[in-house]
Amino acid sequence: MNKDLFHQANAMVAAKDYETALRLYSACMSDEEGLEPGEQGLLYHRMGNCYTKMKRYAEAIETYGKATADSGYDACGAVNYNVGMAYAALHDYAEAVKHFEIAVSDRSYPTPYKAHSALGNVLLKQGKSAEAGVAFREAALDDSNPDPTKALLNLGVCFMALDRPADAVASYESALQFDMKQSVRNKLYASLGQAYTACGQMQKAVDAFEQSIADRTYFLTSSATVDYQRAVAAVSQGTADVTQALPVLAGNDMSGLDVPANPTSSLVEREAYEPAQSEDDPYYYADNYGDETYENGEDRFFNATDEELERWSKGVVKQERRGRGAGLKALIVVILLLLAALAAGIFLYLQGYGYPTQETVVEQLFSHPTSAVSSAFDSGVSSDDAKSMAALIPEGSKATIDGIDRSAASSTAYVTAATPEGGSVQYKVELVRDKISWKISNVELYFASQN
Repeated sequence: MNKDLFHQANAMVAAKDYETALRLYSACMSDEEGLEPGEQGLLYHRMGNCYTKMKRYAEAIETYGKATADSGYDACGAVNYNVGMAYAALHDYAEAVKHFEIAVSDRSYPTPYKAHSALGNVLLKQGKSAEAGVAFREAALDDSNPDPTKALLNLGVCFMALDRPADAVASYESALQFDMKQSVRNKLYASLGQAYTACGQMQKAVDAFEQSIADRTYFLTSSATVDYQRAVAAVSQGTADVTQALPVLAGNDMSGLDVPANPTSSLVEREAYEPAQSEDDPYYYADNYGDETYENGEDRFFNATDEELERWSKGVVKQERRGRGAGLKALIVVILLLLAALAAGIFLYLQGYGYPTQETVVEQLFSHPTSAVSSAFDSGVSSDDAKSMAALIPEGSKATIDGIDRSAASSTAYVTAATPEGGSVQYKVELVRDKISWKISNVELYFASQN
């Protein structure tokens, strides 16, 4: 193969001049006697990628077929993944499924999680939630997958469609251990909130929903908003922990991540032997699902082995431990705050403070002496005595509290009242404790010169 032409073609692909790249790859193909085993397949693979980037999917499928016909070319998995993506772009999901299944069966394919994920999305397009869940599970458990977040989120979508919200919760919680864009994390928390609601764990649902909208960049879907309101209402009514799971509503948001319906609109090439794919990997999501039931007898997480489940859910276990530790710390803080408040209350009580305070009670008496007889005086003071003491205070006088001697059970206030005629009269007012408040037990004229 003419290496110079090949490198020029690759440069044209990098420059997104796919027409020129096609001509250069074709020129490399003209010298068939100079092609080594596998090079013809490689050239057809590259040409198929160019057709895909140009959205000429039928020509891409035909060209990829010529690549697989070269027995010396060993990229069966990558090429069939590309073929599956081209069929998916044409909405021929049945053919797409066939080629994704060929891709995942190729043991030499270095990144099978891509084909598993694409297979899961196409199966969702066909309404096959259980089969899609198996594909997403395989994508999540694939050691070559650097970011299982999308696979776990979509596995949760499948569980919700299968009316298995508890398994959806486990899947969403597993996804939270990985780094992701904030927009994806917000969507994930909203989905987790709906799964918690379906499980009847209303307090957790409220927390998840509020986490999803905390940065004010994400807006709940209409179905998520309904679930949020249900959860808030349940918590406010004291039914935050419902033991029986609630049914999954048909309106629940089961759309996975928000991506274009045709993900191949921005295809770019990554490596020589890798399939053409979108910037963020192509995923297809169904908008809604019916009431399919899973009837094949699979147990939790579609028969995952103990080792796989342990590896997969270790993040959930760590998160739960952190949650329990945080809960214990919060409880200790609350107890300490309560003890501090109690100690402060006892100290203030012993210092003679109460509510209402001595000042408030005295001001009430001097503001309206006659009407305050029934409320300001202690129950141990007779009505006649109370009236006699109130009569000592002229109506319309303005009182100034000169000082108060406080103790836990009794207090004495010294008051100067300015009369309407311009004079002033001094009083000594004695008060006794009435639970946490104060009542007046005696009022008498006070002459500083005699005391």
